[in-house]
Amino acid sequence: MSKPNEREILVDCDLPQRADKVIANALPEFTRSAISHLIEQRQVLIGGKPVQKSTKLKKGDRLVVQLPEPVSDKAMPENIPLQIVYEDNDLLVVNKPKGMVVHPAPGNPNGTLVNALLYHCGDSLSGINGVIRPGIVHRIDKDTSGLLIVAKNDAAHRVLAQQIKAHSFKREYEAVVCGVMKDDAGTIDAPIGRHPIKRKQMAVTDKNAKPAVTHYTVLKRYNRFTHLRLTLQTGRTHQIRVHMASIGRPVAGDTLYGGVPVKSFSGQCLHAKTIGFVHPNGQYMEFTSELPEYFTAFLEKLDRSNA
Repeated sequence: MSKPNEREILVDCDLPQRADKVIANALPEFTRSAISHLIEQRQVLIGGKPVQKSTKLKKGDRLVVQLPEPVSDKAMPENIPLQIVYEDNDLLVVNKPKGMVVHPAPGNPNGTLVNALLYHCGDSLSGINGVIRPGIVHRIDKDTSGLLIVAKNDAAHRVLAQQIKAHSFKREYEAVVCGVMKDDAGTIDAPIGRHPIKRKQMAVTDKNAKPAVTHYTVLKRYNRFTHLRLTLQTGRTHQIRVHMASIGRPVAGDTLYGGVPVKSFSGQCLHAKTIGFVHPNGQYMEFTSELPEYFTAFLEKLDRSNA
C-alpha cells in the first residue's frame, strides 16, 4: 500500500516508453517541469532505484513517485467579492471579472483570484503539484473575463485535469476580432509555442510548440469587426489571441498581438462564456455566463456604427 505522499504507477503500455512520458500520462495534474524536477531529485523509483527521464519502461513495471510535502505559498486571504456561479464540496465555478489576475506574480502580489479564494474557501482547496494553492484547473488571462472552475480537493482536481488532457472539457468563448471574417465557420489548427524573440508572447511556430486547435463561428459581422463564438479543443497559453492574430484577425483591444485599442476598456474583448465538464460524481454539468457590460456596450456601439 502506498504512503500518503507516494503515488504508485503500474505501467500498462504495449511498447516500451520513456519514464517521463509514462508519468506525464499517469499524473496529468503535474506539469512536465514538475515531473522532470521529481526525477532529477531521485523521487521516482523502480525496484527501489531512481529512474532517469529517458529510462525505457515496459508493461508490468511498477513506479513509486515520492511527492513533496505541500508548502504554503505567499498568497494571503483577502476579502474580495467573488461571483460564484456554482459551489459544492468538490468544486466551484467562478465568473472572473476583466482586470483580475488569477495567480499572484511579481507586480501582482495581491488582489488576485487566488487571494479571494483563500478567504472564501480557507483550507478547502486542492494542493496539487506539492504547493498549497487554490486548485485552479485552468486559467484565463487578466484581461479576459468569464468562467473558471476551481477544485476543492486533489481527487476532484485529478478528474477535471484528466478531462482537459483528453479534450473533453468544454470551453466556449465569445470575442470581437478586428476585420471582417469571410467564412461563417472554420478551424485553426496550428501549433503554439513561446515566441522566439518576444519572450512574453506566444506564437504559431513549429519550434518547441504544442498542438493547438480552435474552432470559430461568426455570430455577426460589422463594418470593421466580427463577433465570434470560439471553442477550444486544446488549451494553450493565449491560444485564441495567438490563433486569431495568426490569420490577421486579432482580438479587438489586444495590442500585444496587433489588435486595435478600444477606448472604453483595457485589454482584449474576450469572454469565457461557457464551460462543461463531468463532475467527479459522474454527472455532466454546464454553465453559461452573460456577456459583461464592457462587451455588450462595445457591441451596441458597433451596432450603431452599422446603422
